[in-house]
Amino acid sequence: MSHKLYSLSDFLKVNYGKALKKGERIESGQHPVFGSSGQVGNHDSAIVDYPTIIIGRKGSVGSVTLAPNGGWPIDTSFYIEPKGNIEFDLKYLFYALKNANLDRHTITTSIPGLNRDDLYRTQIPLPPLAEQKRIAAVLDKAAELRTKRQQAIAHLDTLLQSVFLDMFGDPAPSKWDRVKIEDLIQEGKNKMRTGPFGSRLLHSEFTDNPNDIMVLGIDNVVQNRFVYTNNRFITPEKYQDLNRFTVYAEDLLITIMGTCGRCAVVPANIPTAINTKHLCCMTLNQDLCLPIYLKYCFLLHPEVLHQLGVSKRGAIMDGLNMGIIKRLSIPLPPIEKQKQFALFVQKILAQTEKHQHGLENQENLFGALQQRAFRGEL
Repeated sequence: MSHKLYSLSDFLKVNYGKALKKGERIESGQHPVFGSSGQVGNHDSAIVDYPTIIIGRKGSVGSVTLAPNGGWPIDTSFYIEPKGNIEFDLKYLFYALKNANLDRHTITTSIPGLNRDDLYRTQIPLPPLAEQKRIAAVLDKAAELRTKRQQAIAHLDTLLQSVFLDMFGDPAPSKWDRVKIEDLIQEGKNKMRTGPFGSRLLHSEFTDNPNDIMVLGIDNVVQNRFVYTNNRFITPEKYQDLNRFTVYAEDLLITIMGTCGRCAVVPANIPTAINTKHLCCMTLNQDLCLPIYLKYCFLLHPEVLHQLGVSKRGAIMDGLNMGIIKRLSIPLPPIEKQKQFALFVQKILAQTEKHQHGLENQENLFGALQQRAFRGEL
């Protein structure tokens, strides 16, 4: 059964957060500091001393964060305060606000934001308090299962990183040769290339026909794993003009524009594809260097990160181009040791894929539960 809808203005006061610059915070403090997308630090005092919900006002517009112990919401956020006699469960309201897609109210200016009046007009269903608590408990359980999957995936990734560094880095054995990447490229024309520039490939020439030739870009690589998308294709006729940019199975792709330094190995079953100018594509001499080893050198190896001017793993690089990549020097372990690592990666990725599939199912389940809950069908 459907439940009565209430506007947020009926039972909430929405307050603006208060500025607190990073340099002013006492990070050893016990009170969380919240920005628009969640907790961003700590401080020794708070402006909210009761349980509340933080809503992104600028930046991550409409993002919803539960603050069960209050804290310090900064000026890019709103926080809520109960008013009146309408009863509500805070956890239920948290899920209801997430389901309300508050970012649809985004005001598009130079700095996108959320207007408080639009927030006040947002309507949510409020069943009796006992029913709110029951719904929140069901959604909590589903969210807990989803979180466990996410933690399992993160653990596998951490294990893979640790094994790579144990085998190859920090520091790499001095007996291994240091080899420039340009000397690891397979002999032949166009074995290290970026995609077509300028008028050679215009946005107007892209198609949305998945039977055409795939065009790979940053979105296929930015997660540090190869992700299929259905965003860009070109006709077979256009491909004949651009086939020198063909991407092959087991090529290594590196982002060199936008978010630089992200890497992915092209899967064995890739259909015919080319890469854009945003990617460097390398076909390696695999008698010397496996693409999976070079990928993790870019992402993790202290010597390589130092040459790239990156102080820590996972940091975003300021800029990257083919010239820089060619001149990078890497320690080159025996190929058998690289193959040993590749087998380990294969096992870890098989487990990760299972968890990813399970996570997708749980995401779908959670979304369906939310929809049913706020239609009064749960």
